[in-house]
Formats: sequence, structure tokens, C-alpha cells
Amino acid sequence: MTSVCPFTKASRPDDASVKKPSENQNKQQAVNDTKAQQDSAISPKCPFGYDSQTFKLGPLSCMICQALLFECSKCVPCSHIYCKACISRFKDCPLCGADIEKIEDDPNLQSVVDRFIQGHARIKRSQVDTEKEEKESEKKTVIYEDVSLERGAFLMQQAMRALRANNMESAKSRLSVCAEDVKEQLERMGNTPDLCSQLGAVLGMLGDCCRATGDASSAISYFEESVNFLMKVPKDDMEITHTLSVSLNKIGDLKYYEGDLQAARSYYFQALDVRRSAINHQSTVPSQVIDVAISLAKVADVDRNLGNEDTAVAGFQEAIKLLESLTISTEEAALEQRRVSVLEFLNGQLAKK
Repeated sequence: MTSVCPFTKASRPDDASVKKPSENQNKQQAVNDTKAQQDSAISPKCPFGYDSQTFKLGPLSCMICQALLFECSKCVPCSHIYCKACISRFKDCPLCGADIEKIEDDPNLQSVVDRFIQGHARIKRSQVDTEKEEKESEKKTVIYEDVSLERGAFLMQQAMRALRANNMESAKSRLSVCAEDVKEQLERMGNTPDLCSQLGAVLGMLGDCCRATGDASSAISYFEESVNFLMKVPKDDMEITHTLSVSLNKIGDLKYYEGDLQAARSYYFQALDVRRSAINHQSTVPSQVIDVAISLAKVADVDRNLGNEDTAVAGFQEAIKLLESLTISTEEAALEQRRVSVLEFLNGQLAKK
């Protein structure tokens, strides 16, 4: 399943106009005509052109990972600047081809990038009568508004770019700021389904970053926190159900590699329960049936390693029965290939009996 930005369906709760662009335009036009709503919001726009809707490279982007610069590093002698993790893989400058004699940190530029991220999409300007504004000598107050949608989507875009380029530290940095934004929103709004699902997805991605860098303990902590928030969301959304079960299985995998088989089985079984519950409500969805078979296989594998051979065999057989009874349309060739692959694995496990 491809990664989906958890902010794509979100809308800012204190600004209903963002839901329908046409309504927003009409409202703004009415404000311009009447000049009656002095404190209405003008949507902030990044002067560099960065936003969460389009693929944009700006002056603060790394040309290798195409995300915002992280740990800015300057090539000597050509002075081109990239993320430290990105340029460390090269001997020649990717932009000009010059030999890299050494790489120097550029803390000043990094400070600019950090300040840019801190303020991105946060400023809320008040629309006031121009003549009245000119008469007033008081300094205008800058208000910082909720950013769970605007900056969250922007940071997710940057994090996903960094992840695709294997720049894990950059991705972690952006995701951490994103998580802080949503947590601030949770403190004000409470545990709403949208916010819990957003935070659960972001924390899960942070867990993936830690797992990729070999930090198993931090990965488990993030996955557990992700599960905690996803558990608060109604289980009628296939994407949320999948994300929750995957996070549980990832914790199980890490526990398995650590040799804690009892803990691994507990998490695998929780994932199995989530997936079984999903097919009880949507039993016609082939991908979810395959997910249940995979969870059965994980639990059975642990049972075998714990010496419970009969229980393990029963689990493998149940999974095989599910897959053999599953009918997949010819249009879903990739899903059928996945079904066959899992079925071959399960039959191979039974042959080891």
C-alpha cells in the first residue's frame, strides 16, 4: 500500500471556508466589497513558492533529495550546498562536477531554513480598513493560527521526499515538528478522529525512520505511541485499520528480532484481531483477507518457535483455507500475485512439519 499523506483529508476546524474553494472566493469577494469583516483571515502564501499541493523546488531545497536542506553542508571549492547525508555519498559535486576537496557545515544557512520552517504558513493577517490603519500609530499584532493542516501537509511532503532519498535524519526532523504541531492541536481540540489518525500516521513514519537507522528501542516507542492514538479512531476506515495493524506487526517484528517471542506473539495477535474485525465488516475486500492470512502466519510462526507445533499448524491451515477460498478479479493481477506468494509460503511452512 502506497504512503498517503495523513493530512490530505484534513480541514482546519476554525476555518470552514477551506472546505470549498468556491465558497472561500465568494466570502473573500464579499469582504472586499463591503469591508465589513475587519478580522477575516487572508490565506498566507509562501514568498518562495513552497506549498503542500505542488512539487516545488526553491532556494532552500537540496538538489539531491529535493527536500528542504537539513544539516546544510557546503562543497569546497565550488560552494554548492546540500544536506550533509546527501552530499556525503558523492566525491564530485552533482551540480557542477567539481572534485569535492572537503565538506564544510553552513550553520548560518541552516538557521535560515529552521526559521523558515518555524514560521511557514503560520501568519494570520487581519484585513482592516486601509485609511483607519494609516491613522493608527499602534503597531499591528501578528497572530499565529492553527497549522495542523497547512504546515502539517507541507512538512509531510518534505519528509516523504527525504524518505525516498534515504535521508532519514532529515525526515525525522520534519516529522518531529509535524507531530508537535498536531499534539498542540490535540491539547486544544481534544482527541478528535482526524487529529488522532494524523498523529498516528506521523508517529508510525517516525518509527520507520528509527527502524531504518537501527534504533529499535526508539522505533518501538514511536510505534506504540502510534497505536495508542490509532486505537482512538473508529475502525470503519480501511486505511486506518491497515495502518494500525501494520504498526502492531512492526512492534511484533522488532520484539521477535530481540528474541522476546511472547511479546512478539502478543502484538501479532493484536494485529490479527484488528484485521479479523475488519473483514467481519468488509469481508468482500480481498486485500484485507490476505492481511488476515499474513497475521495468522506470523502468529503461527511464533507458536512454532515456542514449541506449540499443533497450534502453529492449525494457524497455517486456517490461513491457507482463507486464501484458497478467495476470488480475485483478473483486473487485480498484483493482488493475485500477492495471494499466490503468501499461499506458497504457507504451504512451505506446513511442509516443514
